[in-house]
Amino acid sequence: MSNDPLLQPYRLKHLTLRNRIMITSHEPAYPEDGMPKDRYRAYHVERARAGVALTMTAGSASVSRDSPPVFNNILAWKDEVVGWMRKLTDECHDHGCAVMIQLTHLGRRTRWDKADWLPVVSPSHEREAAHRSFPKKMEDWDIARIIGDYVDAAERMKAAGLDGLELQAYGHLMDQFWSPLTNDLDGPYGGSLDNRLRFTFDILRGIRDRCGPDFILGVRYTGDECLAGGFDAGDGIAISHKLKDSGLVDFLNVVRGHIDTDAGLTDVIPVQGMRNAPHLEFAGAIRRATDFPTFHAAKIPDVPTARHAIAAGLVDMVGMTRAHIADPHLVRKIVEGREDDIRPCVGANYCLDRIYQGELAFCLHNAATGREETMPHVIPAAPIRKRVTIVGAGPAGMEAARVAAERGHAVTVFEAADRPGGQIRLTALQERRREMMAIIAWRQAMCERHGVTFRFNTVAEAGDVLATDPDEVIIATGGLPHTEVLTEGNDLVVSAWDILSGDVKPGGDVLIHDDAGDHAALQAADLIAATGARVEIVTPDRAFAPEVMAMNLVPYMRSLQARDTTFTVTWRLQSVARDGNRLRATLGSDYGGITRERIVDQVVVNHGTRPLDELYFDLKPLSSNGGEVDYEALTTGGLQDVRTNPGGAFRLFRIGDAVAARNTHAAIYDALRLVKDI
Repeated sequence: MSNDPLLQPYRLKHLTLRNRIMITSHEPAYPEDGMPKDRYRAYHVERARAGVALTMTAGSASVSRDSPPVFNNILAWKDEVVGWMRKLTDECHDHGCAVMIQLTHLGRRTRWDKADWLPVVSPSHEREAAHRSFPKKMEDWDIARIIGDYVDAAERMKAAGLDGLELQAYGHLMDQFWSPLTNDLDGPYGGSLDNRLRFTFDILRGIRDRCGPDFILGVRYTGDECLAGGFDAGDGIAISHKLKDSGLVDFLNVVRGHIDTDAGLTDVIPVQGMRNAPHLEFAGAIRRATDFPTFHAAKIPDVPTARHAIAAGLVDMVGMTRAHIADPHLVRKIVEGREDDIRPCVGANYCLDRIYQGELAFCLHNAATGREETMPHVIPAAPIRKRVTIVGAGPAGMEAARVAAERGHAVTVFEAADRPGGQIRLTALQERRREMMAIIAWRQAMCERHGVTFRFNTVAEAGDVLATDPDEVIIATGGLPHTEVLTEGNDLVVSAWDILSGDVKPGGDVLIHDDAGDHAALQAADLIAATGARVEIVTPDRAFAPEVMAMNLVPYMRSLQARDTTFTVTWRLQSVARDGNRLRATLGSDYGGITRERIVDQVVVNHGTRPLDELYFDLKPLSSNGGEVDYEALTTGGLQDVRTNPGGAFRLFRIGDAVAARNTHAAIYDALRLVKDI
């Protein structure tokens, strides 16, 4: 047996977990009609098959009708959930993985205009900022009804064969009872700490009575709200002791902070550029104080940090949830001594930010996650070895090269720069986003391992491509910034890329026109503001930086608001003209009939990119498919079989921003779903 602390089994009550790595409860928003059907099951089974000890489903499953999900959660209040959870559990068990679920009532953390349009409930009328609902203050019959709903939902989970469950108590109804900020009930459920905990213990007793002593129960809770007037770490220790001493729970799953605002949520679940494992020592303090089984997860993205968490006795089970979204085979690679092969989580948080916007969770740089039914995590060998030539070594080109090489093809990559990276190289110049470069570094290591030939410092022309005698040609040349969006003065503006690359020095009084809503404008603003300059970011959108999304926006806002930065929405830059040694920027409105002017030193435009596609069109008439893609085959997993030019010597495709300005995930998904079948 290995002496790796992470690979030691752990006994929790009667259940032996095969190692110390778990996937904590989270909702990737894959349910269909509120049920964990095939897509949801395939996601968890992939990770179970690869060796994780415990997968905790749902984040969180709703126990009541008046707890409508604000994104696509499991509906644990429906009897039909039993069959679907049974199928998931049985298949994970077949692979030696334990299965639990997290149950919750959202309380005020939802909206009244979802599902059945029932009032939002909470132990006070205090509104949650994130979801904006003013709740009904709970009555006695609400409390009794919801306690019963929790118990019924737990019984369904036991009937489905799960190993246990945890109750969610951070930001949801349960700890809305705990916190003095959100509970102004009179006794028996308000006032003293014991009274505020009564709702939780009534639920735990009900579940224990209904499900018996062997069904494993835990609570995932905040041990410190980190809010003025809320409960603090001392209260958290007291709560932890009370949970342990009750004899009703079998483990504690500890977090720290509050999630009622975007900023609070991001501190609980840190993103790229924030400190790794910021709450691990706090979880360790809870474990030392209670000497009780303790689980924890919060930005533990790498194996050494996880190993330290176990070896130092800080926790008993370490959650690596986003790390498993990036690489579901993480545990298998540890077991096989292939830690260097683990696809790293870069903390981009594309997964969580998407679900908070009502979309499915996808990993920024693993396009197979969430698509396990159609996309491979392990690339199969091709039946025939081909010569594949790729032009461009950004994320699209590097993914195409990796997949083609793992298929067994002979791969040549042309790149104009002296090293790979594309747009990610610009992104990663900012210290807070340097982790992004791991997207490229991992692929470069995989490519080198499989013998890919790189030709850097080469602006490939048609002759260079033809000289490789290719069977397949993939154009991944990306794009260049498009700034010609004004009625006049296009020659007076610079691009966000100019600022990020250092090609243009920041001005002292700068207007940034952001008509793409992505990271580039905010990164440029951050860099310029750091020089002490005055910055105004103007966007025609009614929402600020919509492509960056909520949790990724937090670090930018903390930085920019601390400096001389103004944010202006619903105004569009129309023109720029010289005004002495300064610039006059004229703003208009899509709503019509009004203009404003700004006198500034510099105007920066962020308006996406236009494809670098000259080489593609040079090669198009020489190809057998004329560059055409069979979209039906591409989206359903079929083979590309377009032959519009029988005399063509190779097939030609283009991917990523060489097609149109999109994002890193789109570029990588383009490459994976095309090349996996070449």
